[in-house]
Amino acid sequence: MWNDFTTDGVVGVRAEITTFPGGNGDEIHAYIARPLAESKRGGVILLHHMPGWDEFYQETAERLARHGYDVIVPDLYCRFGHGSPDDMSAKVRSMGGVPDATVMADSAAARDWLRALPTSNGKVAIMGSCSGGRHSILAASTVHGFDAVVDLWGGGVIMLEDQFSEARPVAPITLTADIDAPVLGLFGNDDPSPTPEEVDLQEEEMKKYGKTYEFHRYDGAPHAYFCYHLHRYRHEAAMESWAHIFRFFEENLSA
Repeated sequence: MWNDFTTDGVVGVRAEITTFPGGNGDEIHAYIARPLAESKRGGVILLHHMPGWDEFYQETAERLARHGYDVIVPDLYCRFGHGSPDDMSAKVRSMGGVPDATVMADSAAARDWLRALPTSNGKVAIMGSCSGGRHSILAASTVHGFDAVVDLWGGGVIMLEDQFSEARPVAPITLTADIDAPVLGLFGNDDPSPTPEEVDLQEEEMKKYGKTYEFHRYDGAPHAYFCYHLHRYRHEAAMESWAHIFRFFEENLSA
């Protein structure tokens, strides 16, 4: 939990950009954050949002590492080239987005990379916001082998007819029956994507198929409400959401 450490403990982390063998054998970049302590622990894959492989996700990785997890953030746009996060996001958008199949392959590779670490206790979570939330749900339904899933306001879990494309050929909600890990969903009730009504539909499907899940929703919270660098930031909802994440990981990633 927040501030749950002793002042004489080892709370340092090592964080850096490196490369790892991603999906289909491609060597791609990733941001890695790991506690300095050598204890056995769970791992977390962070799937970044549409704004790209950015500093917010680097800092999110470091926060999770300070709380005791090995964290990897694959650069899902790596195959499109390199530049500033804004430039790469614009480029990927203009080219129709990163293909779901590529993200799923990178998620499987990141899962295996975390499990191969000498500090791994064998448990791995997958977590993402916005498009990364959608990808996390899709991974839980198609890649499998995860011990926890965190969907942060994942837009596009439910898709309209004009939202399907070669890169995004399936609506994750249609695969709910195949989810094989507990899911934590965090949503703002002022979000246009997903809307509260779409979250209701997602929850109905989770109940229909008897999935282990918990959804938390926040009045007055827009899309990306815990991105502290944006005007949308809502600090009370954000800090309560972090508490849910830390508790959920403690319950599902402990040895």
